[in-house]
Amino acid sequence: MFSLTTPITELASFIPRLGPKTAHKLAVEICTAVGYSHLSQATVEDLLFYLPFRYEDRSNLLRIRDVVDGLKASLEIVVQTAGNYPIRTKSGKTLSIFEIGGRDATGQVRAFWWNQPFLANTFAQGQRVILFGEWKYSNRYSCFQIENAEYEILSEADEEEGEGDETMTIHTGRRVPVYRKLGAFKTRPLRAFMYRLTSMLTDVGEEFLPAELLARYGLPSRLEAFRQVHFPETAAPFELYLRGRSPAHARLAMEEFFLLSVALFSRRSARDQAVKGTAIEVNDRIRQVIRGVLPFKPTNAQKRVIKEIVTDMMSPHAMHRLLQGDVGAGKTMVAVQAMIVAIENGYQVALMAPTEILVEQHTLTIRRMLGTTAYRIAALTGSLKPKEKQELRASIAAGEIDMVVGTQALVQESTVFARLGLVVIDEQHRFGVIQRTALAERGLQPDVLVMTATPIPRSLAMTAYGDLDVSILDELPPGRQPIRTVVRTESERQKIYDFIRQEARAGRQTYIVFPLVEESEKMDLKAATQAAENLQHFIFTDLKIGLLHGKMKPAEKEAVMAAFVAGECQVLVSTTVIEVGVDVPNATIMLIEHPERFGLAQLHQLRGRIGRGTAKSYCILMDSPKNSPEAKDRLKLFASTQDGFVIAEKDLEIRGPGEVFGTRQSGIPIFRVGNLVRDRDWLEIAREIAYKLLSERSRTRETARLMELAQARYPQAEVQLH
Repeated sequence: MFSLTTPITELASFIPRLGPKTAHKLAVEICTAVGYSHLSQATVEDLLFYLPFRYEDRSNLLRIRDVVDGLKASLEIVVQTAGNYPIRTKSGKTLSIFEIGGRDATGQVRAFWWNQPFLANTFAQGQRVILFGEWKYSNRYSCFQIENAEYEILSEADEEEGEGDETMTIHTGRRVPVYRKLGAFKTRPLRAFMYRLTSMLTDVGEEFLPAELLARYGLPSRLEAFRQVHFPETAAPFELYLRGRSPAHARLAMEEFFLLSVALFSRRSARDQAVKGTAIEVNDRIRQVIRGVLPFKPTNAQKRVIKEIVTDMMSPHAMHRLLQGDVGAGKTMVAVQAMIVAIENGYQVALMAPTEILVEQHTLTIRRMLGTTAYRIAALTGSLKPKEKQELRASIAAGEIDMVVGTQALVQESTVFARLGLVVIDEQHRFGVIQRTALAERGLQPDVLVMTATPIPRSLAMTAYGDLDVSILDELPPGRQPIRTVVRTESERQKIYDFIRQEARAGRQTYIVFPLVEESEKMDLKAATQAAENLQHFIFTDLKIGLLHGKMKPAEKEAVMAAFVAGECQVLVSTTVIEVGVDVPNATIMLIEHPERFGLAQLHQLRGRIGRGTAKSYCILMDSPKNSPEAKDRLKLFASTQDGFVIAEKDLEIRGPGEVFGTRQSGIPIFRVGNLVRDRDWLEIAREIAYKLLSERSRTRETARLMELAQARYPQAEVQLH
């Protein structure tokens, strides 16, 4: 017999009426859908995970007398007449109609299909059949009729579909799965094939979910889950299947969540057992250095978080901590304190950021903060000349540089550190787990601090960051003003410009932000550039307008930002390069053009660039009449709250984790059944039981096997076997 690992191309040997050519076509389509490069990779398991995208309840068999006009229902009838006849349209074209007449004990009905003459070989007088679809009353025929109905032959084989004489109906008279078209395979033949596949399948591999989990939540076995998810049983509420929350869905989703939790727990356990090569201590001298560079008294949240970080750094095991904080909460200030601790203990520090402009901004900010120290700080980016990179890397390897700020160039093998003690990664959602690990491996088990200003929903944190301890900055520094966010239309643009001019006269500044996406990069850059020219020559002739975008050279960007920070330019037209890291307390207005093209979390990041001083700040979203109702609702939601976690949850719900963080670059696994928004409760249950199991039975044969399975399913979680 076949199993989950049997290649689809070999199924013709096991499944009746499935020829080698059809099996080959199925394998090709699955490879295309999943992204495999070889036909042999497409297996029975891949087919089984091609789940229905919806279900129809055709189980309620009505009598003809109970039908009402417009009702979707299943009727069981006996065929009385059947045949084809031509019909001429108004345009003179001749079409074919196949029609049957049938009845039950309470009445008669008519059914017809357009241009399907082959049905004459399917239907015959005296057959019992089930018809499903929308019934309409025909005054002409004085009975109910149905057009292009789904049908089921009860009394003989349906050779046209190759289904055979099944013991129960497949397409009607039951809860029916509906599949998205798979290449040339439509839902009806897919349904018939899936029925034969699930009926004949007996080997689904080992049962690795704990019996405790299955029993406590009433979950079916793996085999029953595959059968029920394709052909729903009548015991569970149908509404649960429609929502993807049936016991069968739960069983398969829990499996994914459980294995991921095992992978993350294993990684964390192995990491916690490793002894790092750095020895960190904090004394009065180091505390005095830190006090000397702090520009203001830290908040209670900052004090709590730096204590958590320093405690980790003083531990014999490497720190792996996620620092979450809303925009403006002072994450950089906390990170700088941790950097000082490492440097004062004789170690080097690496800070990695996603873009060169953010690297430049971090470098300027940190140099300004640490200006009273003798620390040697350098920036390593891809735009440096080869000779400059070579010289800088030589200095890093010789231990002559205390702090290196860079992009992914820091991950490259040619970058070697003398004594790397602390790694700080900013905006982690822009990087993959692989980059994080590669950078950490540059030193002797260095401490790792991951920072993000994007509030991460709990379900995402448990998947992308399940191996990290979490610190949250939930308090803004004194003086931060709430930002008023409003949605405005084109008819109000002149009033907005008048308001910008008014703020400029009061000595304040404005950002005007344009979207920038890869698909329309040239067009977007042109729009931003033309807007800056138009504003300078026709709107704000008495003000200085600056332009900033990612295609500018580093020196040009630095000059523009320096002029804006110094107040020499009152309005800065920019693409999203100012999304993170820019700190201009004097900027009080953020005007966002085409806000519907941004994600909610990205809008929140942009809004965080203002409200950093003592003056009232305003975020203005320019709505377009062309926007969909859904886009308008998103903008209204954003304007109604400044809570980053509320916004992040909504963004996740609307766009999904792949769009919010970029799945391929985030380390967030792709689940075939589970949904991080819909199934958060299942994720937490699976995580709790996995951690309990591995904690209690850390070195058993059972847990070793679990870790092997987890490594095979989620290699990106870098499972370490004990």
